[in-house]
Amino acid sequence: MLGKVAAAGAIISQRLRPTIHEIISTKIKAQADHVNSSRPGIGQAASTMLTGLHYLKGRLESHQLPKQKRQNGITLAGTLLAVSPVSPVMSPSGTAQTAAKELLDSILDTVVRIFENHIIVGELLELKSSQQVDLNTPKVMAADINWNPDSDASHDTGGYTLGFSLTVLQSECQQLICEILRATPEAASADAAVQTARLANKAPSKDKRSEDGLTFAFRFTDATIPIPNQGADLIRQGWSRRGPNVLQEGYGTAAVLPEQGIYLAASVYRPVVQFTDKVASMLPEKFSQLGNDGLLTFVENFVKDHFLPTMFVDYRKGVQQAISSPAAFRPRAYAAASYTPSIEKGRPVLQGLLAIDLLAKEVLGWAQAMPKFAGDLINYVQTFLERTYERCRTSYMEAVLEKQSYMLIGRHDVENLMRLDPASACFRNSLDQGIRETIASDAETIEVEMELSDILLNLRPIKQENLIRDDNKLILLASLSDSLEYVAESIERLGKSSMKDQDQLEEKRSQKPLHHSRTSSAPPKDLASFAEEYRKLSIDCLKVLRIEMQLETIFHMQEMTSREYLDDQDAEEPDDFVISLTSQITRRDEEMAPFVAGEKRNYIFGGICSIAANAFMKALVDIKSINLFGVQQICRNSIALEQALAAISSIDNEAIQLRLDRVRTYYELLNMPFEALLAFIAEHEHLFTSAEYTNLLKVHVPGREIPSDAEDRVGEIFPR
Repeated sequence: MLGKVAAAGAIISQRLRPTIHEIISTKIKAQADHVNSSRPGIGQAASTMLTGLHYLKGRLESHQLPKQKRQNGITLAGTLLAVSPVSPVMSPSGTAQTAAKELLDSILDTVVRIFENHIIVGELLELKSSQQVDLNTPKVMAADINWNPDSDASHDTGGYTLGFSLTVLQSECQQLICEILRATPEAASADAAVQTARLANKAPSKDKRSEDGLTFAFRFTDATIPIPNQGADLIRQGWSRRGPNVLQEGYGTAAVLPEQGIYLAASVYRPVVQFTDKVASMLPEKFSQLGNDGLLTFVENFVKDHFLPTMFVDYRKGVQQAISSPAAFRPRAYAAASYTPSIEKGRPVLQGLLAIDLLAKEVLGWAQAMPKFAGDLINYVQTFLERTYERCRTSYMEAVLEKQSYMLIGRHDVENLMRLDPASACFRNSLDQGIRETIASDAETIEVEMELSDILLNLRPIKQENLIRDDNKLILLASLSDSLEYVAESIERLGKSSMKDQDQLEEKRSQKPLHHSRTSSAPPKDLASFAEEYRKLSIDCLKVLRIEMQLETIFHMQEMTSREYLDDQDAEEPDDFVISLTSQITRRDEEMAPFVAGEKRNYIFGGICSIAANAFMKALVDIKSINLFGVQQICRNSIALEQALAAISSIDNEAIQLRLDRVRTYYELLNMPFEALLAFIAEHEHLFTSAEYTNLLKVHVPGREIPSDAEDRVGEIFPR
């Protein structure tokens, strides 16, 4: 109004930075006072703290199965606390992240409103300055104003320009963010000092240094990140620890944030992006050539150069700790339990793999907070998953190395037959494909089983040293299989979620062009490929267990071929090798039951019946003599085996009974005179093969007369 435009501009320029600092500090102090006033008194605080501790204890214990004590002391919360580099407060969904985002949203909203005022004031000052320079021009349009902060027009406004205002506002916000992150931008501080001195002296800047292009160098004021294991020390020393270099004159953010540190960069990123977009939309068109994303550039450089490398190192240590712990691949101890598919209700996932899954989810939580860097963070997850897979593979090989079952599943013919086996339908991802496999005819099923059975029986004699005799290794394989499947399913879900987030981000970018350029990092490799690797190793564990149980069956039953069944009285018990086999089946089923789902237990133990039935049938060729009591003994052996298999809840009892009934019918034919046997064959020529009927004639049965042309007469029944 007095016409002193230069003086007004100089006053604004000199007072802008301290005023903004005071506004931000006052706002934070008011919020801190509000928080403190809402806190309970000393007595209430003690009671609340005690209640909170009981609540936390209850929450941690709620993950444990009732009436089951986990000897490893494993809970979801405990597992994550043990390996995560950040405390629960600082995690992607922690209270510190929420508080920092809300605080910064509030401050940046205030700064945006201040900048709206500066746009109006800046236009007025530029307009008055132009009118004073050219009195012959009665009116100057706002659109013709020169917005260049280093132009001569800035001299007539006391050095004040809209560009300077935006730079100071962003610089103060940057200082606030540095306090939240505990980082000191030394170059920015020096730059701010130069600007203030220059404007105070009203000296024009002759160098072409852009006021909007902010470049920063960092020095961390607190390089130590609190970890969960130091919780007790933190409580004694205070909730946050400051290094010796923390600036004394700050904004007081520690009073409103539960914790400060570099990991709050995740909650800082999105508010700054939104702030930059708002500022870009507010700027007059002629000012668009000047940079308005200095604050965003600062945050993105900070994330890229400091936050991501720090995170990678921290989480890599957590992964290494998770998979190298002695308990990482030790199946959990259960007195008696059944399998549960819910991790919250106690699914016994191996501690190492559970920790990796939780760490992967946490890293992808950071990715959701910073979509631009999602590709980098997913690459981190892939690196961790690859390292974990190698450790799982090592654990698997330690259990199966040089064992016959492991070598067999690698054979091309065995692998093909196992893939054709309808029992492998439990591995199918596609429901339709699984149904097609399941409805295969009984004839096709028996043909595949017989072909695989013949391959295994031809390996006799099975040597004990070629079998996995340590039950702990078998339990490990079962637990490892289920844990790998759990991680594979989790990876698939995380992969789909990350791809969905990427698609939504690209869609938003295509719908709303931004004033500044933000491109996503390179597209990550699909996590589905890692899920398939984990699932394949999980299936290999089950294949080894299935073949192992079949080889164990052959190992025990091969004793049939070395004895004669000419007992002089009816034995009351099955043979010792059958008792040993059935007790082993029962014991291993009980030990594996908590670690694998019912359909997987069916797969592991479901191959025993077919191999045992075939072994019974083929054993007759090697039995030199057998009498009535011998037939009864073999029937008793088959009944004992049937009872042991029927006790496994997931196995089809009807199928077991049909197969072993066939064995008993076959051996009972030895009690028939030849003519009666011939009549039976004529009526039931498809019940057994020609070779199986012929073998009935070759074994010596005391008291049974077989004519010399018996085989020819049997052969005449079967069509050539």
